[in-house]
Amino acid sequence: MFLNLDEVFKIMEQLADVTLRRLLDNELFDLDPDLQEPSQITKRDLEARAQNEFFRAFFRLPRKEKLHAVVDCSLWTPFSRCHTVGRMFTSDSYICFASREDGCCKVILPLREVVSIEKMEDTSLLPHPIIVSIRSKMAFQFIELRDRESLVEGLLVRLKQVHANHPAHYDASVDDDVASPVFHSTSMCSDHRFRDLEMVSSQNSKESEKEKSPLLHPDALVTVFQQSGSQSPDSGMSREQIKISLWNDHFVEYGRTVCMFRTEKIRKLVAMGIPESLRGRLWLLFSDAVTDLASHPGYYGNLVEESLGKCCLVTEEIERDLHRSLPEHPAFQNETGIAALRRVLTAYAHRNPKIGYCQSMNILTSVLLLYAKEEEAFWLLVAVCERMLPDYFNHRVIGAQVDQSVFEELIKGHLPELAEHMNDLSALASISLSWFLTLFLSIMPLESAVNVVDCFFYDGIKAIFQLGLAVLEANAEDLCSSKDDGQALMILSRFLDHIKNEDSPGPSVGSHHAFFSDDQEPYPVADIADLIRDSYEKFGDQSVEQIEHLRYKHRIRVLQGHEDTTKQNVLRVVIPEVSILPEDLEELYDLFKREHMMSCYWEQPRPVAPRHDPSRPYAEQYRIDAQQFAHLFQLVSPWACGAHTEILAERTFRLLDDNVDQLIEFKAFVSCLDIMYNGEMNEKIKLLYKLHIPPALTENDRDSQSPLKNPLLSTTRPLVFGKPNGDAVDYQKQLKQMIKDLAKEKDKTEKELPKMSQREFIQFCKTLYSMFHEDPEENNLYQAIATVTTLLLQIGEVGQRSSSSGSCSHECGEELRASAPSPEQDSVFAEKTPQDSQAFPEETEGDWTVSLEHILASLLTEQSLVNFFEKPLDMKPQLENAKINQYSLKTLEMSRQSQPELKLGNL
Repeated sequence: MFLNLDEVFKIMEQLADVTLRRLLDNELFDLDPDLQEPSQITKRDLEARAQNEFFRAFFRLPRKEKLHAVVDCSLWTPFSRCHTVGRMFTSDSYICFASREDGCCKVILPLREVVSIEKMEDTSLLPHPIIVSIRSKMAFQFIELRDRESLVEGLLVRLKQVHANHPAHYDASVDDDVASPVFHSTSMCSDHRFRDLEMVSSQNSKESEKEKSPLLHPDALVTVFQQSGSQSPDSGMSREQIKISLWNDHFVEYGRTVCMFRTEKIRKLVAMGIPESLRGRLWLLFSDAVTDLASHPGYYGNLVEESLGKCCLVTEEIERDLHRSLPEHPAFQNETGIAALRRVLTAYAHRNPKIGYCQSMNILTSVLLLYAKEEEAFWLLVAVCERMLPDYFNHRVIGAQVDQSVFEELIKGHLPELAEHMNDLSALASISLSWFLTLFLSIMPLESAVNVVDCFFYDGIKAIFQLGLAVLEANAEDLCSSKDDGQALMILSRFLDHIKNEDSPGPSVGSHHAFFSDDQEPYPVADIADLIRDSYEKFGDQSVEQIEHLRYKHRIRVLQGHEDTTKQNVLRVVIPEVSILPEDLEELYDLFKREHMMSCYWEQPRPVAPRHDPSRPYAEQYRIDAQQFAHLFQLVSPWACGAHTEILAERTFRLLDDNVDQLIEFKAFVSCLDIMYNGEMNEKIKLLYKLHIPPALTENDRDSQSPLKNPLLSTTRPLVFGKPNGDAVDYQKQLKQMIKDLAKEKDKTEKELPKMSQREFIQFCKTLYSMFHEDPEENNLYQAIATVTTLLLQIGEVGQRSSSSGSCSHECGEELRASAPSPEQDSVFAEKTPQDSQAFPEETEGDWTVSLEHILASLLTEQSLVNFFEKPLDMKPQLENAKINQYSLKTLEMSRQSQPELKLGNL
C-alpha cells in the first residue's frame, strides 16, 4: 500500500496515538468528527489531524481552533523592507503566518482584532495580494495567494461571525495603567495603546462588573509590595531602564499588540529578561491571553461570585496550599495576596472541574499575580493550563510525564556521556518533573525563575526543554563523577539554588530547596542570563514539529505505562482475596478490559457514557455492564448450561451488582469465578442457592414462563426409591435425623440466607439439570439429582405441614406409602394433568420452603453429586479458548444485531 517505510511508520504511530488517547485518555481527548468511525479513517484524515495539532501547538492556540486552510504566500515585513516567504494558516478565529525560515518571522492575527480583509489590484510585482487591516491602524499585506477568491470569501464569513459573537469598539480613553511611554509611538504601523479594546456588552453586565470589581485586587501585587532593589544608582541609566528603552524601540518597529511581528530579535530581548514594568503585559500578549480577556468581559467576576463560599474537596486542597505559595515574598505574607490567590484558583477550579486544582498551580498562579492584575492572572492561568501545557494539570499529569520522557530522549541525543553514566535517567524525574510543572519556579530563586517564565511565554515548552539541557550540561562533569543518584540530585539542587539574576531590580528571594550544610564551602554562583543564552545557542535547534513528533511517540509509552500500573495495582489488591493463580488472573484482567474496549468502541450505537474513568480508584477504572458480563461468563465460566447459560449469567450479574448501578468491577467478577473453579462444595452450592433467590432471581426473570407460572409441585409419594438391583432404600428416617442435625449444627455466626420457595427451588433444579448435560457421568448425575429433588420436595412439604399444624404428626408418615416408582417415571418437571392440578391446588395453609442447609445436606447423600462439585477444575484451557473466541463471539453478536436492520431495509 505504501512504498515509503517512514511514511508507513508515521501513519502507524498516528493510529496508535489516536487509539490510545481514545481508549485510555478519553476524559481529555475530543475525537475529530472524521475519526469517529474507526473503519472509515483514511490517510487524509490522519494527515489533516496531524496538521491541525501542529498548527495549534506552533501558535499555541486554543484546542477548539480548527484549521481551515494552509496557503503558501509572502508577507510584507517593514522591518526588513521586503516580502518574507512563508505560509498563511487560517482557522475559526485566527489568521496566522510563519516564515519558511524558522525564527525569521511569525504573526498571529485574532479575527476580533481584524477590521477588514480586502483584495487588492493584481500586478506583476504584487501577484494576488490581499490586505488585512487591524484596529491598531496596522495593515498586513499578503501576496502570491493561490485561490485567493475562495480564501477571502471564507475569511470574511468567519470574520463576520466572530464580530457578531464578540462585538467590540475602539475605546479612545487612556487607561492610566497602560499609559506608559513604552506603549506610545508615532509610527503609523503601531499607534495603539495596550488593551484599548473593550467588549460591547449590556448595561446590566457593565453594572454587575462595577459591583463585583471591589472584590478583585486592581493591581499587580509587585506594584503594591515593591521592594527596594539592590542595584546602586549610577550616573547612567539603570539596567532596567536600558531594557525598557530597547523594548520601546522594538515596539516602534515591530508593533506592540498581539499582532506584533515576532522575530529572532524579540527572542533575544526576551532572553535578556523582560523589564519588571512590562512583564505581565507581555506575558498576556505572547500567550494571547489578552484575546480571551477582551472577549469575556465580566466572566472572571461572575466565576468569583459563583464560587465564593462554596466548600468542597478542591477548595480544601486550595486552602491547604495557599500559605505554601511563595512564602518568602511579602505579597503572600498577608491576606491581600492570599485572598487574590484564593479567588483565582477557586474560580479556575469552578471553570474547569476536569482539572480543578493540582499542586504546583498555586506556585505558578502566585507569580502571575505578582506581575499581572487579578483578572489578567486568571486568563494567563487558563492559557497555561489549557493551551501551553496541555494535560499537565490533572490527577495523572499525563502531559508532564510525556514531556519527561521526551526530555530523557533529548538528554540521550545531546548529552550521550551523561546518559551513559546515569543508566536510569528516570531517576532525574524526581527533580526534573518540578522543572516542567512549575517552570523552575519552585527550585530556583524567584528573581531568576521569572526570566525562565519570560522565555516560556514566548517560546512555549521548548524553552523549558532547552534550559533543562543547559542545566545538565553545566553540571555534566560533576554528575558523571557522582557516586549515586542521591548525590547527582544534590548537585543539581545546589546549582539551581545558586542561580542569580544580576539585572533584577529587587532583592534576592531564595527558593530554599537546596541540600547543603553549613560546613560546606560556598557554592559558585551562575547567572540566569548566561544560562538562558547557552540554552538557546547550544540546544535551541529543536523545532515545534520535532517536539510534537517526540510527544506522539512517548505519549503511547506513557499511557501504556499507566495501564500497566493500573493492572499491577488491581492484581495486587485481588491476588490475596482469591485462589486463582496470578498468571491466570492477569489473563482474566486482559479479557475483562478487552471486553470493555470492544463493547465501548465496536458497538453501534456506542454507550452514551464511556466506562473507563481514570479518576476512579485503580480497581474501579474498568467496569462492565450486564451484556459484557454475559459474554465473559459464556467464555470463562465452568458452569456451562447450554441455552440456560445466558439466563444464569443474568442472575449472576444481578447478584454481583451490589449497588445496582448496572456495572460491576473486576474484583467482583473474579471473586465469583474463584468460587466456581476453586471453591469447596458448600461454597459452590451456596453461590448457586443465591443465584436462585432474590435479588438474582426476579419475578420478571426471562425464564419465568417455565414451571414458575404452573401450579406448584407437590407429591404424596413416599421417600422410597427403587434401585436397579431391586433393593429399596428408605429415606424417611434419614430425613428426620437430617432436620435434627441441621438444627444443632447450623452456624449462627453467619447471616442466615432466606429460605427458598418452591418456584425458586424448581429453577434451582433446572440449573442443575442443565449443568449436568454432556457430562461423562450424565446418567448417574440425573439419577442422583432426581433422588435429591424428590427428597427436598418432601422436606418442603414436611415443613409446610409443620408450619400449618404446629407439629409434624404421624400423618406425614402414614401418607408416604405408595409403591416406589422407577427412576424413568420420577421426573420433577413432568407435566401434570388437569386432574393432578385439581388434586393438588396451591397450598394456602403455610409456605413451601427449603433452606440452604436442607439442600446441601441432601446433595451430600449422593456421591456422584459430591464428586461433580468437588472435582478439580483447570482454568487455563478455558482462558486459551476465550482469547481465541472473544473477538469471534463479539463479531457474531454484532452480525445478529445487524440482520434485523437489513431485513427492515429490504422491506
